[in-house]
Amino acid sequence: MAGPQQQPPYLHLAELTASQFLEIWKHFDADGNGYIEGKELENFFQELEKARKGSGMMSKSDNFGEKMKEFMQKYDKNSDGKIEMAELAQILPTEENFLLCFRQHVGSSAEFMEAWRKYDTDRSGYIEANELKGFLSDLLKKANRPYDEPKLQEYTQTILRMFDLNGDVPCPLQGGMKLTSEEFNAIFTFYDKDGSGYIDEHELDALLKDLYEKNKKEMNIQQLTSYRKSVMSLAEAGKLYRKDLEIVLCSEPPV
Repeated sequence: MAGPQQQPPYLHLAELTASQFLEIWKHFDADGNGYIEGKELENFFQELEKARKGSGMMSKSDNFGEKMKEFMQKYDKNSDGKIEMAELAQILPTEENFLLCFRQHVGSSAEFMEAWRKYDTDRSGYIEANELKGFLSDLLKKANRPYDEPKLQEYTQTILRMFDLNGDVPCPLQGGMKLTSEEFNAIFTFYDKDGSGYIDEHELDALLKDLYEKNKKEMNIQQLTSYRKSVMSLAEAGKLYRKDLEIVLCSEPPV
């Protein structure tokens, strides 16, 4: 009888299904704040090194600190010292790149928002759970990803678990600052100086910079540009209307 495997129970380098990937994420993101950081990051890197050695992958350096620094330079794309879910999907061999198919579009793709708007017909900022499967099917087709019905069902259930929600999935751009309706109305009115009910890309740029400064949030020019373009994908003919921006910035969907 063979002895117990040395491979860590929560991390291996064989191809992962979507649900296995989520289990790994939830295990290492122990506090559930959406990042693997600090001690969580050290634990993750130690387990990853064990898994790599077990599969015959050796690092150039034996120094733990140097190896971790090299690792973060390669995978911490936004250089914030943390690992996000989309970055983890670059590190681990996720089956059919499911997480990338979903997460790489989040906050950065006009195509993603185009599909989102098709299903979020009432502009509430949410897709009903029973519409999510169709939404994911569209995304997978656009990304030319092969899938079957059981896989689509697994992807749907995994995303619902990713958000830990009660059946509705929020607009993926709702990941930054949260404003009350009063705060949103005040800042939108300030930048919509002619009272037209919409702002353009330049006004949005100023608005976002203002918000980040007031909220003491750090964002480099590249991130700000990417975020602005994503928000502008909600615009019509270059006009970003109040209700569309409200979906992104408000803590509660507009009524």
